[in-house]
Amino acid sequence: MVGSLPINGDYSLLRNQLLLKRGIWVYLLLLIFEGALRKWVLPFLATPLLIVRDPVALWLLLAAWKFGFFRWNGYSAAMIVLSLIGIVTAVLIGHGNLYVALYGARLYILHFPVMFVIGTILNYEDVVQIGRTILKIAIPMAILIALQFYSPQSAWVNRGIGGNMEGGGFSGALGYFRPPGTFSFTNGNTLFFSLVAPFVFYFWLNAKEINRLILILATIALLAAIPLSISRTLFFSVTITALFSVFTAVTRPQNAGKLMLAFVLVLAVFFMLSQISAIDTALNVFTHRFEGANKAEGGLEGVVGDRYFGAMIYAISGSYNIPFFGFGLGAGTSVGAMLVLGTAGLQFGEDEWTRITGEMGFLIGILVILTRLLFTLNLLTDSFRRMKSGRLLPWMLVSFCVLNIPQGQWAQPTSLGFSVLAGGLVLAALKK
Repeated sequence: MVGSLPINGDYSLLRNQLLLKRGIWVYLLLLIFEGALRKWVLPFLATPLLIVRDPVALWLLLAAWKFGFFRWNGYSAAMIVLSLIGIVTAVLIGHGNLYVALYGARLYILHFPVMFVIGTILNYEDVVQIGRTILKIAIPMAILIALQFYSPQSAWVNRGIGGNMEGGGFSGALGYFRPPGTFSFTNGNTLFFSLVAPFVFYFWLNAKEINRLILILATIALLAAIPLSISRTLFFSVTITALFSVFTAVTRPQNAGKLMLAFVLVLAVFFMLSQISAIDTALNVFTHRFEGANKAEGGLEGVVGDRYFGAMIYAISGSYNIPFFGFGLGAGTSVGAMLVLGTAGLQFGEDEWTRITGEMGFLIGILVILTRLLFTLNLLTDSFRRMKSGRLLPWMLVSFCVLNIPQGQWAQPTSLGFSVLAGGLVLAALKK
């Protein structure tokens, strides 16, 4: 620096960093509104728009490399090496389709490293600003899913991918459908509000960093979204985030008063919402599905055990039915299954770890799973240290990551995008 003006090199550095920040914002906005483009704006381009964020991810990686912002790390290196091995084995031993193998490899070679670009380029204030924006978007998003919840599947707001008149909702309960919001599928709505929750709790603990009216309206939107979504996953995600916030009060007693006030206000808002007939109907639908699904899966213990602890055991125990190197990278994606088998159905079901071992085999698959687990554990421990020193944002955001980075269904582009975004935001918030 010379006086208050940067030298030419600093100008170039700041300009390049700003350019990359804009690219990250494009990635974020396409993640949230990609489904709207595929359903309402450009339905005739629904298929190519499925991977609309892939060129953005590629540009972010190449630009970060060119401008000197890309930093190699063991996690990215491991994913790239394992994916390259997976491509070779898929073509030579597995399904034999190079394009399917490359489509499957892009999860780990293209998108996963973008987490670290986001973490390098953004700073703490950038993450806070993204949080403010997400909370603002949550308000009209809640109104949209309410319209979708109470409208027939033939209505314009419920139009499916490519303008499908059969609707984009997914079976819920009592004749009501799970609404997708602006997303292609209902899981996008669940993931979006699951990411809203950490920011809502963070801003209640740091209310001076956001407009109070926006925070209150976003809180109402989050509470309304839980029954309107008819999603147990969203309920569990918000519960996990709430427990993380309680932990901040246990380790830092000065947060206890703020947290108690926030919970009192949340309960008051929830009580007022329950008096509204539209929300009360959604609550009844949600409760019916919650109780019915829990009973079918053996209660809460069965849900938690099967979904979060039994998945690894099943991925390992079920691997004896597959070749040592799997059926081939990309075969477990919907696009890959269509190209290889001629059907869009998921070959290995919806469980992520089973898909990984099914595609890449026991050895490589378990190494990929362990890489994701170790990375999540690293985020968790680093966030815990920052939380103890008074920085709460990474700790609240990592409550989303502990569920979605290890077991998020990355074969589905929206789930992949939210994992990449959240992981990158935590890395950025961890920076001093």
